[in-house]
Amino acid sequence: MSKNTTSVNNQNDALFVLIKSLTKSEKRQFNLYVGRLGGNIDAKFFSLFKFLEKLKAYDEKTIINSGIVSKQQLSNLKAHLYKQILISLRLNPAHKNIRIQVREQLDFATVLYQKGLYKQSLKLLDKAKNLALENEEKNIAYEIVELEKVIETQYITRSLSNRADQLSIQAKTLSQQNVIASKLSNLSLQLYSHLLQNGYVKNNEELEFINLYFHKRLPKYNFENLGFREKLWLYKSHLWYSFLTQDFLQSYKYARKWVDLFKEDKKHVIQHPVFYLKGINYLLEASFFVKKTSTFKKELIAFENEIEQKIIPSNANTELLIFEYLYANKLHLHFLEATFSEGEYLVAIINQKIEDYKNRLDNHYIVMLYYKIACLYFGMGENKLCIAYLQKIIRSKNLSSAEDLQCFARILNLIAHYECGLDYDLERQFLDTYKFLLKMENLQEVQKIFLTSIRDLSDVFPHEIKNEFKKIHAKLKQFEDHPYEKRAFLYLDILSWLESKIQNKPIALIIKEKSRNIIK
Repeated sequence: MSKNTTSVNNQNDALFVLIKSLTKSEKRQFNLYVGRLGGNIDAKFFSLFKFLEKLKAYDEKTIINSGIVSKQQLSNLKAHLYKQILISLRLNPAHKNIRIQVREQLDFATVLYQKGLYKQSLKLLDKAKNLALENEEKNIAYEIVELEKVIETQYITRSLSNRADQLSIQAKTLSQQNVIASKLSNLSLQLYSHLLQNGYVKNNEELEFINLYFHKRLPKYNFENLGFREKLWLYKSHLWYSFLTQDFLQSYKYARKWVDLFKEDKKHVIQHPVFYLKGINYLLEASFFVKKTSTFKKELIAFENEIEQKIIPSNANTELLIFEYLYANKLHLHFLEATFSEGEYLVAIINQKIEDYKNRLDNHYIVMLYYKIACLYFGMGENKLCIAYLQKIIRSKNLSSAEDLQCFARILNLIAHYECGLDYDLERQFLDTYKFLLKMENLQEVQKIFLTSIRDLSDVFPHEIKNEFKKIHAKLKQFEDHPYEKRAFLYLDILSWLESKIQNKPIALIIKEKSRNIIK
């Protein structure tokens, strides 16, 4: 193994990453937890914790040279420390969600049952079950009912003669609901995975496959019997299906249902903030795709207000998602309203946030933000700055999940070079772009037409250039509402750029005029 590979693996050491993720309050909690028993203060695992806490980079040789632990004992000591940190985090009030509370009550009830204290165990189980059902934790509720059934076979409660029937009916109902939830969550995950691996449907054959795939796996259900959890997975499944088939009005419909589900009972926002944030993001994304500008603006303002009022719980997960979703959609608003220059202030904030979160932020999101910034500068007419951000994407590695972004970054790069008058570099850029796109199996007709057209522009006389733009525009215009080709215009508004060249107007003005004509 090379030195560089070893270095990367060391930085990904699970224990080291966990320790570095701890907040000040969590470290303080761990110190208190360890200090409960005086002997632990001098324990090797605590010494290792203090040593790793101060290390800037994980280095096994440095740890062994410290004298805390031998090389042979290090693996076991690390495993023990990892477990102790997790126990401490579990005890931390900040991590006491409903699922942990119910699971804790179930554990306590199991201990009481094993001691033969059946009555006490049943009382605790009943309390835990009600808490689980109130909060849609039906998998744990089913476990509780199953334990209640076990205890009832050894301790018959005379006060309720129909107790056995009650538990049997409850177990059956919960089992049916869990099966539906499981099938819907499986379908949602499979559709999402298909979207990541294959992208949107590109032809009738793929559409037929997705239609069959979706309807064959969608379980039969009675909507009246569905709870929060089952409805959430149902809406998610429909959302992924609509994204795959590029039916963005349906995407909007189901994203709206997803968010409204949380609005009906705000406790779900507290319990499942990540799902709530994702729902808001998809609602904004779908509004952006169908150009519902007024709806988009209203939802974005509401999202910002909820963040300011701390309605959405703050933790390591939500903090990151709020950054990703809020700033991507702030950029989207400037795209919809063609107020590109007014959005430039966001660039410095986004770059700083990327630096702050670089160890936790997925590279795909970084590249996505760079592409949006490039589009912002392109809309402003700052083509050199646009190129600078596009180069960050083009030079990125390991972007198999962001092929679309890579593709459109290269096409926009060609346009920006053309706009800058960098004709000497245009031929090389074209060849690089063409080679890259040839490797892609799902190259769209829009991309093919545009590529050949932009290449041919170099042979056109200056006085004929406007007519050539009109010809390219006519060729591409026919694909604007094409079921499989229209997604190209979501990434890059080629038509507006061509119209700006034909009409001798800034692209921002063209987009602004279009937005005024769209019925909001």
